[in-house]
Amino acid sequence: MSDPSSDSIVGINWGSSNFRAHLIAPDGAVVDTLEAAAGVATVQRDGMVDIAGRVRARWPDATRVYAAGMIGSNVGWTDAGYVDCPAGFDRLSGRLVPTRIGELDLHIVPGLACVRERDGAPDIMRGEETELLGLQASGRLGDAPLVALPGTHTKWVRIVDGRVHEFMTAMSGEIYDRLTAAGLLASIVEGPGNDGAAFRDGVRTSASRTLGLGALLFGARARVIRGMLPKADASAYLRGLLIGSEIADALALFPRRENVAIPLVGSPAVCALYAAALEELGIASHAVASADAIARGFVEIDARARASG
Repeated sequence: MSDPSSDSIVGINWGSSNFRAHLIAPDGAVVDTLEAAAGVATVQRDGMVDIAGRVRARWPDATRVYAAGMIGSNVGWTDAGYVDCPAGFDRLSGRLVPTRIGELDLHIVPGLACVRERDGAPDIMRGEETELLGLQASGRLGDAPLVALPGTHTKWVRIVDGRVHEFMTAMSGEIYDRLTAAGLLASIVEGPGNDGAAFRDGVRTSASRTLGLGALLFGARARVIRGMLPKADASAYLRGLLIGSEIADALALFPRRENVAIPLVGSPAVCALYAAALEELGIASHAVASADAIARGFVEIDARARASG
């Protein structure tokens, strides 16, 4: 499919598991999309060339192509590095990495890196920066100083004056998946782990910081074995422990304004769990639709790249 407008761009979100490319109009509207289960962790370099060829064949008139995500990592096509925080669109567009995958010329967006003020620890993100700043540019985050992007590796991001100032990554989603798939705790869980009394009990228990997460996780097994926690509720309790501990970490690291709800950006189901956990701790939140956020991010990056180039 050709695009009749020479002003349209292609924006590619190329992660570990999936590939999504969008033909994007100047106003940020997504005109067409190409998707494939072809993340950088699942295809070799020849496979990346094949996917890039599909992009070139689908939109032959698009001359400005950008990519974000794990394609710019040390396991992707080329390492695009990281921009140090605080950072916004100007710093990202000034550090784009030009490359060529097969017959497709493109620029890769670098990731972001920070050293947190409170604990002096480093953190990195790749891909989320384009989505997050796209949301910021669209005004959908309001003036919230703290934003959460729940997922397998949840990001808690502090924003100052429209720029990503620092952030924390928590592996709660991956830990839950691994704990319930194999190992000692896998034998005690059943059910989907939804919101409810057991989930909220887990949230309160871990957020109180009475014990560390390692002890609390094994304690879930003891509760089931001793009849204090129904096996059908164990999955929800584990989720609550992990998310409650994560929220406590984020609130310990980052200041927030009490009267400002925390925006939650991600899949509706996961965001609903985080909203319930925050509610249990007396913290307001609201879900933010992000379907076209990365497209808006690519448009902003393109505008600044052209202005400076």
